Amino acid sequence: MFFEGQRSGFLPNDQRINWRGNSGLGDGSAVNADLTGGYYDAGDNVKFGFPMAFTTTMLAWSVIEFGDMMPPAELRNALVAIRWSTDYLLKTVAQSDRIVVQVGDPVNDHNCWERPEDMDTARTVYTVSAPNPASDVAGETAAALAASSMAFKSSDPGYSDTLLRTATRVFEFADTYRGAYSDNADIREGVCPFYCDFDGYQDELLWGAAWLRRASGGENYLDYIQNNGKTLGADENINEFGWDNKHAGLNVLVSKEVLESNLYNLESYKASADSFMCTLIPDSSSSHIEYTPGGLIYRPGGSNLQHSTTITFLLLVYAKYLQQSSSSLNCGTVSVGPTSLRQMAKRQVDYILGENPNGMSYMVGYSNRYPQRIHHRGSSLPSVWNHPEPIRCKDGSVYFNSSDPNLNVLVGAVVGGPGEDDVYEDDRADFRKSEPTGHDLH
Repeated sequence: MFFEGQRSGFLPNDQRINWRGNSGLGDGSAVNADLTGGYYDAGDNVKFGFPMAFTTTMLAWSVIEFGDMMPPAELRNALVAIRWSTDYLLKTVAQSDRIVVQVGDPVNDHNCWERPEDMDTARTVYTVSAPNPASDVAGETAAALAASSMAFKSSDPGYSDTLLRTATRVFEFADTYRGAYSDNADIREGVCPFYCDFDGYQDELLWGAAWLRRASGGENYLDYIQNNGKTLGADENINEFGWDNKHAGLNVLVSKEVLESNLYNLESYKASADSFMCTLIPDSSSSHIEYTPGGLIYRPGGSNLQHSTTITFLLLVYAKYLQQSSSSLNCGTVSVGPTSLRQMAKRQVDYILGENPNGMSYMVGYSNRYPQRIHHRGSSLPSVWNHPEPIRCKDGSVYFNSSDPNLNVLVGAVVGGPGEDDVYEDDRADFRKSEPTGHDLH
């Protein structure tokens, strides 16, 4: 439901977050293209392609691994959420060797506190065309389309084929012109510092290839992952997984091949995945991930729950792969099996949903105590149905500065979460804790 609250474009009749209205209907008109649709990022009204594509990959991966455990209606909702994004991503790569990486001027947008339905800020379109590189955004977009092609394979084979065919073409663009999109002077001021590529583009090339291998079964992608692992730094940064750094997720994804097919030339990926899991085990000699006193995985830098949720997802996926191959992993003196990994994941989810020192669920709308003042424009401002007159750029400040609860409940939003001391103040202005980031939530 959170993703329905983030929708840009023309809303359908079955829209469940009913305080939202149509918005961004002119997106793309500046470049004579239809770029309507997709999702707004977090609490603002910009469409950033890099994190949106990652969100899509994660939603699709959750359906691929766990869709058969979802009730049919919820599986359908999950596919609808994926398709809202893939329909938009297909538009961003409609022209070969060109990718639209962002819609909306973030500086203008961040200077206003207004509803998406009232947007009067510049809807600048940021594009990268060959031979300029965008390996990171194009690589992640290829991953998103390839993973989504698997999610739609049984329910919509025609759409699935389109996604896979497009993913193949977009990956070629990513691989042929190698480099980070945010190094491009023409768009740099629009994408940085918001979604600059801080960790390099190499991981997205391997990640895109790994998803194309899984979706297509192509030997060429298998060769790519084997032959480029060293040169593209597969051994680096193994302990991160988020919109900018795919290493830990890549290692888990590729491990499936090693566990199922004994592909020993991919063994280094599995060794890295094992090592990542061991860093999470408090009793293991290589444990070094920080936990709050209440037991939440913690990484400094704000919006912490996006780290906790992605890492938790990897715990569950790895547990599944280990179980399917009757394996366990060896963390020095401790042997860890699928059950322990699942128990660790469950502790994280339980913490997020209310079993924590505050007794608060960090998912809005879940349980009877959850954040009331999230850093989110549409949620904090009166809806267009209750207040039809436009609320201009600075006119929303009175709502931003108010200590009252938000007027609209953005069900399903997971906020940045508490600090390393488990403290959460429920303060709209403290965006590191109170802004919902959708990149990594399934």
